[in-house]
Amino acid sequence: MHLQIAFRIVGSLLMIFSVTMLLHLALSYFVFEDGVASVFLNAFAVTFIIGFCMWLLFRRFEAEMRIKDGFLVTVLFYVALGSFGSIPFADSDGIGLSIPDALFESFSGLTTTGATVLTNIDDLPKTILFYRQWLQWLGGMGIIVLAVAILPMLGVGGMQLYRAETPGPMKDSKLTPRIHQTAVALWSIYVGLTLSCALAYWIAGMNLFDAICHSFSTVAIGGFSTHDLSIGYFKSPAIEAVAIVFMIISGINFSLHFYTFKNHSARHYFADDETKFYLIILLIASVITALILAHYHTYEGFHSLRMAVFTVVSIFTTTGFATDNFSVWPSMLPYFIFLGAFAGACAGSTGGGMKVMRVLLIWKQGLREISRLIHPNAVFPIKLNHRPVTNSVVEAVWGFFSVYVILFLFLLLAMVAFGMDFVTAFSAVGACINNLGPGLGDVAQHYANISDPAKIVLTIAMILGRLEIFTLLVLFTFMFWRK
Repeated sequence: MHLQIAFRIVGSLLMIFSVTMLLHLALSYFVFEDGVASVFLNAFAVTFIIGFCMWLLFRRFEAEMRIKDGFLVTVLFYVALGSFGSIPFADSDGIGLSIPDALFESFSGLTTTGATVLTNIDDLPKTILFYRQWLQWLGGMGIIVLAVAILPMLGVGGMQLYRAETPGPMKDSKLTPRIHQTAVALWSIYVGLTLSCALAYWIAGMNLFDAICHSFSTVAIGGFSTHDLSIGYFKSPAIEAVAIVFMIISGINFSLHFYTFKNHSARHYFADDETKFYLIILLIASVITALILAHYHTYEGFHSLRMAVFTVVSIFTTTGFATDNFSVWPSMLPYFIFLGAFAGACAGSTGGGMKVMRVLLIWKQGLREISRLIHPNAVFPIKLNHRPVTNSVVEAVWGFFSVYVILFLFLLLAMVAFGMDFVTAFSAVGACINNLGPGLGDVAQHYANISDPAKIVLTIAMILGRLEIFTLLVLFTFMFWRK
């Protein structure tokens, strides 16, 4: 492993990230005139100088980057970016959050979790609001994928980074022969979806600022909003319909989007087992939720279906937008909807959760074990898209699930130790490790009232969820550091 190379790359990427602070400086000074330009000037200076010093110290170290280096760069850069990204939130010339609060908000944006410690969001400076959305947009596809597109200019190959950051159980396939072309293709689709979403929001009735900001968090499946009431602020069926469509699209594997645009055919969606399973889950959950809401007369008439579909899609895809407080809905609905976020969106999407691919494989494995009880000597291969899945993939899925459950229980115990009631603790951990955002109990609206130690632990949970757990945990093994 080459620590020097990792620090050199992180330094270079920090310098690139610092340049985006100048965009917000310009917006504050020339467009919004909200008096926080100095906040982003300070953030730019600190981030650029430290990034430049790291690059300068290790610029002479050049060697072939290995898979270990890819994991290290991925984790270091997420931690560095989240830490330096918190500067505008902590700056006393801006909103002056405490260090734990600023870190929580920054990592929540970068990991597309959407949990917030902020209240009275409508009254915040517009540049700060735009910056929150911008963080989510950068984190949506994965900052590392963007870095892969420019790493050839830095003289470093990018396949190791792509494999370390891309979500899902099967990571080795590339859309194009060269990895930087793959990254450019993914980001081209991502930008195209964002522009389409912003245009649709604007046509549906949002002003330009809200349309752009919400398109960032919709396509990123992030959930940050420029209003305390989230999408419910607009009280518009048209805006909710736009959000539903783009949340569903963004929750689908982006490689399918790539092949659809490349071949001008949507047949890839209907031929993909994961996508079909994903859409079936959303449909069944929406129907169940609508029927229960109608049974308890929570809303009148068609409004039950409208609220059910929006909330199910938002929570199940781990976006976290809200039109109403689902945590107070009747019967078992709050728990049923919240548990949907554990499955999350598809592998290779911008969504969180365990990923539908893993849930589908676990389901198929369960059915296989039942079949083996009936026919012990028969061979029942697990197939996806009519192709057998290797035992190594199935084992990796079960390994992920086992570690996920164990980590979840430890984090849950930590939250209870910090004084949370069980429902709040369970939902806070679930919302953060699944990159969802809103929870139940005391964190249904925001996380401002929880303790600072709890915020730090939940921040770690966000990073674990975004980096698919093993990418971070591998750094804590002796084998990783052994030469």
